Amino acid sequence: MERLRYVARAGAVDPVVLVQEAAQALADFHHEPGNLILSVRRLLHRHPSSGPLWALCATVLTAGDGRRAAYDFVQRVEDDPTSTVLAANLPDDARITVLGWPDLIGDGLRRRGDVEVLVIDARGEGSPFARRLQQADVDADDVEESGLGAACAYSDVILLEATAVGAGGFFAVPGSLAAASVGRATGVPVWLVAGDGRVLPDGVFQSMRQHQPEVDPWGAADELVSLDLVDVVVRPSGAGDVASALASRDCPAAPELLEIRQ
Repeated sequence: MERLRYVARAGAVDPVVLVQEAAQALADFHHEPGNLILSVRRLLHRHPSSGPLWALCATVLTAGDGRRAAYDFVQRVEDDPTSTVLAANLPDDARITVLGWPDLIGDGLRRRGDVEVLVIDARGEGSPFARRLQQADVDADDVEESGLGAACAYSDVILLEATAVGAGGFFAVPGSLAAASVGRATGVPVWLVAGDGRVLPDGVFQSMRQHQPEVDPWGAADELVSLDLVDVVVRPSGAGDVASALASRDCPAAPELLEIRQ
């Protein structure tokens, strides 16, 4: 119970760490359905935009052995090869625009020594992310948010990292809608990076959307972007189109999650 309280109260947490801690907490209730559902509600109330957390909860709720399912899911997320897939598919000598501090994208870019990265300072995280790339010998420049349009228009690829993906779109760092729209208007391809645990069944994704805090859209922690603006989706299995990505869902459609509301 103490671990559950700790995870529920945590602020911004790395998605992998959040899943690791949540799995430990949920595994303790795998033989207590009532407490398990209550625990899921508490976790998702405090971390409503984490696709991997929703996928973990759906996996545990529908498994015969919830403890084993939780630990297997954690292993999947820890071993996620999406960054390697991204690095292998990026065009040579490309100029790339990214927003904020995208973990999977960052791991992929550090594997490439031939790209130029323009980092938009979304959420104030762009500057430290650019420095981290520079320390890894990646050619990276910090760009103020006012330069988002120009950076995207003069790039070869716009990379966006999803926190969650479903038939209704994808959640990503604020500024992603503007970046994707510029890409569509200027003909610059928009690549969406969706790691393991981030593509949700339709019902779970809709429940996630309804569970978001009631704030003005421009004040949301993550914004919803249409998949119509995406050209390529990078998944653990490879880079492909949107339809293929939506077909490779990362968790079952848990009925218990369809009933969760704010």
